[in-house]
Parts: sequence; structure tokens; C-alpha cells
Amino acid sequence: MFSDKDLLNRAFAHIYVEDKVKNNSKTLDILELFQNSTLISINHYKDVFTPGGQNLLLSKHSPSLIIAKKEGRLIYEGAPVCENFGNEHFYYTSLIMNCYYDCEYCYLIGMYPSANIVIFVNIEDIFSELNQLLNEHPVYICISYDTDLLALEGITGFIKEFISYTAKHKNLTVECRTKSANIGIIKKYLDEGLIIPKNFIFAWTFSPAEISTKYEHKTPNFDSRLKAVKTAISLGLSLRLCFDPILKVPNWENLYSEMLNKIFMEIPAQALKDISIGSFRVSKDFLSKMKKKRENSIILNYPYTLENGVYSYGLVENKKLTEFLITQSAKYIDKSKIFTWE
Repeated sequence: MFSDKDLLNRAFAHIYVEDKVKNNSKTLDILELFQNSTLISINHYKDVFTPGGQNLLLSKHSPSLIIAKKEGRLIYEGAPVCENFGNEHFYYTSLIMNCYYDCEYCYLIGMYPSANIVIFVNIEDIFSELNQLLNEHPVYICISYDTDLLALEGITGFIKEFISYTAKHKNLTVECRTKSANIGIIKKYLDEGLIIPKNFIFAWTFSPAEISTKYEHKTPNFDSRLKAVKTAISLGLSLRLCFDPILKVPNWENLYSEMLNKIFMEIPAQALKDISIGSFRVSKDFLSKMKKKRENSIILNYPYTLENGVYSYGLVENKKLTEFLITQSAKYIDKSKIFTWE
């Protein structure tokens, strides 16, 4: 069911299930996939997910799965450090907490104390909250910020459900961001008759191959992602490419120039809805925790500049980085389709 290295054999050997969702149909479907895993009943997901003293890097090699019910507020206003693509009513939601991939620069390392994956099975409650918002105004919502939904789609089926929901609401735009190469499951849905509307956007994140190999651990490599995007084009999907975060590594100008050239040699610009460009940025609190968990990371130990509670390369360097990629990208795609965060 998994076409790339989204899951390893030792992953999810232990599955924790909240008592309140043990009979949920989605829970039962997930457990059917892991019949050899050890099941453990729990009262609340935080009992397993949040205790201190967890070795995040070690547990990344064999994370446990936690199945739970998401309670309280389910949809949040988009953060200022995220691109809204010109949409006034910008939101995000988290059906899954944590990502199976292990990118060194990912803010999730600072946000969560655990490498375990939490799946919230009550997706219908998110749709109910979305219904209320859509009755008030158009909605642009990102559903894959705090995880990689496509990487785990074979387990959850959340993307399929969101596609079906999106098709019924013309004033809704959904972005699903990913580094996965698991495009085969989307092709399978189409073969089964699922209609994927243009207001459902698949957004693939790319880094130069050298950066991906060094710092984006457990992710599909550059060529695998590129192949997935080419397949997505053949399937007629609405596509966005994201070059974010730009990392100021040695020889970064050549690395990013070569990346763009390789991408647009194989992907026609007219097949893309737009592209997104952004330099590295992370909140003060998150970076401090990230550095403690990855003391030897070259990326995290760069002398970043702190401005308004956010660490980055600083206004001048951010502008230099993004303008370079804008200039290079404009060789291949119209500037009106380039969105940036500096």
C-alpha cells in the first residue's frame, strides 16, 4: 500500500487507542492494517504523547501510533509565518499530529515532545466546523502543516474524505502539502471514480537534492518527488510547488539554480497553479527546543537573527534569498504565479 519509504517495518509496533474511540469505524479500519501490533488502551492521548524525558531522535526510528479524538477547537487561523496566497480567510487544521519524516529544520521538533504519531479519527467534526465557516465566507484551509497526510494516506484515507467534501463546496479551497511520492494511491482513487476538484491543491515541497539528502531524513529523494509531480500532472491535479525553506548552505545559489532548472526541464510551468518561496524561519521557543534535541545540527546552530519572536537569516538576508529564487523562477514561470514569504 506504501509506494515509497513512508513507513518502515518497525513503525507502529505499539498502538495506543483512546477508550472513547475504540469502537469508531475509522479506528477499526486502521487497526485492521496492524494486526500484529500490540494494542494498549489509554484514557487520553496526552498520557502517552506529552510526558517529558522522551528521546525524540531515538523514537523517530520506531514511532508508536496513537489513535484519539480531537476535542475543543478544531480549525485555527493561519499563522503569520505561513503564506496565505492572497486569501483573506486563511485557516489550518491538524488531523494528524507529527510527521513520519525527519527533516532537521522542521518546527515540529520544537513543537512536540514526542516522535509518536497521533491520528484524530473524528474528521466529521472538522467538517461540521468547516460548514459553519463556509456559511459565513469563503475558506482557504491547509490540512497538512503538522504532518504529511499523503505519506500516511494508506492508513487514514483522510485525503480521500477531504477531496469528497471539497467537491461539494465551491467556496472552499484546500491545500495538502507533501514531500511524499505516494501518488499511486491518488491514481487508485481516480481509477475508482473519485473526482478531484480544482479547488483541492496538492503542494509538493522541494529542496535541492544535496540538501534533501543531508537534512530531510526518511523523505523520498528529489527524483522520486519529481516523478510523483509528473504523474500528478498526467492525472490533471491542481498543483503547487513549494521551495520552502530556502537554506543558506554553502554554494546555495548554484544548488537552487540547478534544482529549478531540473524541475522545469521536466515540468511545464503551465501545469502549475503557482509556486511558493520562503526562507527559513521558526519561532524563538521552538528553535531553542530544536537545538536541545539536535545539538550537532549544522542547520539549527546557525547564528540566526531574532526579530519579533521569530528566528531567521534576518530581513536583509531573507530578501536576498527570496529575491534570488524569484529571479531564477521567473525564467520558467510567470511572476504573477510566484508567492513569497521573506
